[in-house]
Amino acid sequence: MASLAKSHLNPTHMQKHLGLLFPGQGSQFVGMGKSLYEEDPRIPLIYEEASDIVGYDMASLCFYGPIETLSLTEYTQPALLVTSLVAFRLFEASSLRASAVAGHSLGEYSALVAAGGLPLPDAIRLVQQRGQYMAHAVPPGSGLVVAVLGLSSEKVQKACREAQNWGVVAPVNYNCPGQIVMAGEKTAVERAIDLVKQQGARRAIPLPVSVPVHTSLMQIAADQLKKDIESSPWSDLTVPLINNADAKPLLLAQEVKASLIRQLPSPVRWEQTIRTMAAMGISTFLEVGPGKVLTGLVKRIVPEAMALRVHDSASFEAAQAAVS
Repeated sequence: MASLAKSHLNPTHMQKHLGLLFPGQGSQFVGMGKSLYEEDPRIPLIYEEASDIVGYDMASLCFYGPIETLSLTEYTQPALLVTSLVAFRLFEASSLRASAVAGHSLGEYSALVAAGGLPLPDAIRLVQQRGQYMAHAVPPGSGLVVAVLGLSSEKVQKACREAQNWGVVAPVNYNCPGQIVMAGEKTAVERAIDLVKQQGARRAIPLPVSVPVHTSLMQIAADQLKKDIESSPWSDLTVPLINNADAKPLLLAQEVKASLIRQLPSPVRWEQTIRTMAAMGISTFLEVGPGKVLTGLVKRIVPEAMALRVHDSASFEAAQAAVS
């Protein structure tokens, strides 16, 4: 448990109704993972190994911030990955087994480690490179990411099309009915905000994401990341990943690599991802890692499903009792 060796779900004895979800950027907060770090003497060794890989004190950043640094994409991504997969380690000593996994944007990498597709050390290196490429693709302060509440996807798409005279702007996360995230160049996004409000949007909320991911502005980052993805030691998955780009189940390493390269400049089809999992028979969703964003989205997409968070020992024990 203390090592960053390859981690994966056991394909035998799976709960056919259970799916694991892993959060993406925007779920980070100062103090995330600290309780697990203090509960288990083996966990600090994982943070030490992660620190050696990234070149800074991972535990200090996660537990004490500052939030300004933790919210910079090149730091957010490795920090969220490690925090989520430390929480996932709780599963390895239990009888719970999922039949599918998914992750929101960056969380897709956490899901792939959980499904046996990539050893954790390699995933940390890969997401650190991903974050750096993303940060360098767009000048600091020139992008904006905004969640639009209370408006249909069609109306958000229309507003983005009309705002494109001011620059790049597009819907980037189809999160759930009535919640679409749009991103792009700041001036264009600000124009799109005016337009969605005119269309009747209830709110437009800026998100703590430092770059406009999942827009065409990320194509240069995707081109750079491609060589790192291709050179990483991938394995076929032990359980299917429902991917961001297509909301389809993937098992083969080659399919996963191609999907990750397309992921950066493509929107996250999260609502369809959850609907795909529900159609597979999954009725219980566990959000593994910091925050509760995905738990809330599941309740909006499939209200009849059970959605629970797992971020420390107490929440894991509660989830285990609810699922058993």
